[in-house]
Amino acid sequence: MPLMSDTIDLPAYFARIGLPGAPGAPARDALQALVLHHVQAIPFENLNPFTGLPVSLALADVQRKLVRGQRGGYCYEHNLLFGAVLRSLGFQVDDLSARVLWNRPDDAITPRSHMLLAVRLDDEPCIVDVGFGGSTPTGVLRLQAGVAQDTPHGLFRLLRDAGAWRLQSSLQGEWRSLYRFDLQPAYQVDYDVSNYYLSTHPDSHFVTRLVAARPTPRGRLALINRDYTEYGLDGSVTRRRLAGTADIRAVLRDAFGLALPDTPALNRRLDALP
Repeated sequence: MPLMSDTIDLPAYFARIGLPGAPGAPARDALQALVLHHVQAIPFENLNPFTGLPVSLALADVQRKLVRGQRGGYCYEHNLLFGAVLRSLGFQVDDLSARVLWNRPDDAITPRSHMLLAVRLDDEPCIVDVGFGGSTPTGVLRLQAGVAQDTPHGLFRLLRDAGAWRLQSSLQGEWRSLYRFDLQPAYQVDYDVSNYYLSTHPDSHFVTRLVAARPTPRGRLALINRDYTEYGLDGSVTRRRLAGTADIRAVLRDAFGLALPDTPALNRRLDALP
């Protein structure tokens, strides 16, 4: 069900993600192409909450930022935009919410602070998520339990736990849980409440630290505060500690392709990073 009545500018979106036009009928191959182009073109980043700028979930604002403004965003912005694109192309989409388990026990009770999408393809339910940072799935995942599913950037699997689903990724040969979710539809008001906390609360990790991530044809890029890492599809890992604000700005601009927000708060926050 659509969450917003705004229209989506498909030509501008396709230009942003590097597709010459609509990828065809609402089928799996078309969906896969959209997912991969989206995640490789539009980075995951938290520069707005990090610098004290608001995060709007209105579709017009999301398009202005992620599509025309050469920016990225976090899960709500990515998946609200992607869901609007899919609906405009004729896909059947439901908006879902999840409880993040990354670096937590599998039975941890966490808030519903993440958004993902359920897409129905030829009566087969699938999961799509273009906004989970450094572990974003770059492929379409069938809603099947216990099956390792290959994507352009690694293996993922879904497990069934007492009526809920749990998404895991394979990292260095170990399955690690990303989040737990069910198929109950979520609504704009659900996202608005969580988005306000994540973008403004002094304890939110999006407020307290700098985060950026982007998959590329050769692997994944990740930035946490001053620590910049390149993960190769061949298993190689290259880490670099960025020396100062100029280095961080250069990586955000050149490696992640971001147009940085024009606010004095950005340099102040970058200068103060540990």
